[in-house]
Amino acid sequence: MPMSSGEIERFIKEALPDAEVVINDLRGDGDHYAAFVKSAEFKGKSRVQQHQMVYQALQGRMGGELHALALQTAVPED
Repeated sequence: MPMSSGEIERFIKEALPDAEVVINDLRGDGDHYAAFVKSAEFKGKSRVQQHQMVYQALQGRMGGELHALALQTAVPED
């Protein structure tokens, strides 16, 4: 069963409570999403590490319940 955008946002915010999260369903099928995640937790981390943090927040659902996620991450400006 596909994940809803609300579920994706909830998982990310549980792991990164300060995160600004914007989720878009790319095809309207509940299976292909784009996500923009901005969090102070990303400060000092490489882009790969930032993405890994988001994938960890999804607790192994990538490739299963969540088929595709185009991910952009950012650190808030001071």
